[in-house]
Amino acid sequence: MIADKARFRRAKKFQKETGIRTTDRMFNGAFLDVVDSALDFSRLDPNMREQILQFWRDFMNCNCKDSPHCGCPERKFVIEILELRELGLDHRQISEHLLDVYGIDIYPADILGFLEESVHILEAIMDVARLEGEADLAQKTYGHIKNIESGKRG
Repeated sequence: MIADKARFRRAKKFQKETGIRTTDRMFNGAFLDVVDSALDFSRLDPNMREQILQFWRDFMNCNCKDSPHCGCPERKFVIEILELRELGLDHRQISEHLLDVYGIDIYPADILGFLEESVHILEAIMDVARLEGEADLAQKTYGHIKNIESGKRG
């Protein structure tokens, strides 16, 4: 899964400033627990603080009983990548955006692979929808496939 490849570029500095030893994998349970805990954000430099807070607002803000281990952060991350692609960003631009906004370091090639895999999955969904007579679902799925392939919302 693409969320498993998301790493916090400034993890060592984060550990040094907070005194909390954790992984650099942003969607790992240990990292999610640290961000979701009573972390003293004032100890972080302003840029890192904003990245961590933005990460929390965009990916961890849910009301699930098992939060942050409910899967919502990972699902929201996947949606973010797909929406950025549909807005017209290519895999390199998506990688740069994730690094700038959240401090997430992820290889553009991993994003490209994820987008290609997503298209294949959507094609399978579209085929099943057609077989089951779900024309609306098939059409919506086709629209997303075209948007991912072209990088433009229709």
